[in-house]
Amino acid sequence: MSSYANLPAPSPEQGMNRYLQEIRRFPMLEPQEEYMLAKRWVDHQDTEAAHKLVTSHLRLAAKIAMGYRGYGLPQAEVISEANVGLMQAVKRFDPEKGFRLATYAMWWIRASIQEYILRSWSLVKLGTTSAQKKLFFNLRKAKSRIGALEEGDLRPENVKRLATDLSVTETEVIDMNRRMAGADASLNVTIGGEDGSGSWQDWLEDEDADQASSYADREEFEARQTLLMGAMDVLNERERDILTERRLAEPPVTLEELSARYDVSRERIRQIEVRAFEKLQDRMRVLARDKGMVIPAR
Repeated sequence: MSSYANLPAPSPEQGMNRYLQEIRRFPMLEPQEEYMLAKRWVDHQDTEAAHKLVTSHLRLAAKIAMGYRGYGLPQAEVISEANVGLMQAVKRFDPEKGFRLATYAMWWIRASIQEYILRSWSLVKLGTTSAQKKLFFNLRKAKSRIGALEEGDLRPENVKRLATDLSVTETEVIDMNRRMAGADASLNVTIGGEDGSGSWQDWLEDEDADQASSYADREEFEARQTLLMGAMDVLNERERDILTERRLAEPPVTLEELSARYDVSRERIRQIEVRAFEKLQDRMRVLARDKGMVIPAR
């Protein structure tokens, strides 16, 4: 594939305005043109075709990257990681499946960004619980859903609801919200040099018209559900029951209840849960690799 060095690269020195102007000059592809370029790459490893597929979707990568702008990391680096995910998607894209590259690429772009954040941000390191990672990536969305986007600390009733919805403690919600507060950068900030014309969102592609985003989300959810069900076979009956009750049930069953059910200590239940979850993740990763998908490393 065409080298990453041949792509426009965002940098603090260059500025986002100039980068967005650069990627906007690459034309969007019609379905048939996209199909033919993808066939040239798949059948002949045509690097020029692959480069055109990548550059025509740089605006999509930038738009998805903007959704992660509040995690305290340099926006240029987040966009660069999004572009890495885009290139991985182009490399693996099969035009014969019948859907557009944008639909397929969204999942790879998000996975690449999330892996970068998990590697880089001090709040979420390898080894943290799935609930904490869920809180990290979903707090803003959950706040929006209940209309709790005000600045500063959350109201007690909102803290309680978010903790319940995301299966974490109220203390974790408060702590995460405080650390992430104030880091958002508005998409409405004026850019464009001295004339001050345009805003961030003016430079980004709107995918709502073709419903690609909602389709990709649904496809990703269904694919993960299929992987989960297939991976469950690696667990014994007790492990499957404990993991299901602790990680999949709403609300989750307490350690005390499961301790009484199996006549073992709470700590033993916790150990079984952690081990079962690790086994499940490993198995899901193997199954995903066989299907050409990627599961971010824990």
